[in-house]
Amino acid sequence: MPSVAELWIRRLHMYIGLYFLFFLWLFCLSGIVLNHPKWTFAEFWNERRQTSREVQISRPADTEDLAICRSLLEQTGIRGEISGNINRTAPGVISFRVVRPGDIYDIKADLDSRQARIDQIHVNGWGVMNMLHSFSGVRRGDPTLHQNWWATGIWRFSMDALSVGMVITVLGGIYLWFIQIRKRFWGAVALLLGIATLGLFLVA
Repeated sequence: MPSVAELWIRRLHMYIGLYFLFFLWLFCLSGIVLNHPKWTFAEFWNERRQTSREVQISRPADTEDLAICRSLLEQTGIRGEISGNINRTAPGVISFRVVRPGDIYDIKADLDSRQARIDQIHVNGWGVMNMLHSFSGVRRGDPTLHQNWWATGIWRFSMDALSVGMVITVLGGIYLWFIQIRKRFWGAVALLLGIATLGLFLVA
């Protein structure tokens, strides 16, 4: 008869695994795309679509750069993460990049003439998965870059939850293996092989 602890660990193992099933598939597929960019189906960048357009804008009432960019996004109907530096290339001219999985927008707005140029790059589904693999709204090498789109915040929270869920699932799996005495040997072999493989990369 399974103990109460074993029953709860089995439930956690099952339900956490089911909840994160498609997240794990996404990262598995996007990892393959990242590892094999020359495979025909993975060459999403060569299949990208580039478009440009000019739009009329209203001069934002705000004076702070990030607030101006958000106002311009609202006016143009673009949704995404303001990524990278916001540049003042000339008096009254502001340029910035907006990213969301599948699309990259380079926006250059002349606030005095109330005109904005939008250059858009759109990638296919493989490109979307590739971008999701590293989409976080922050960059270690750029301390000025902060997450500023609500969807990015939800995605980052989901990835943190996935990491915690994987730790719980793995620890639960170790417990379920350890209590089965007849399977301890081969389980130990698998565990040691995993540790040795990881150790090889860490040391190398």
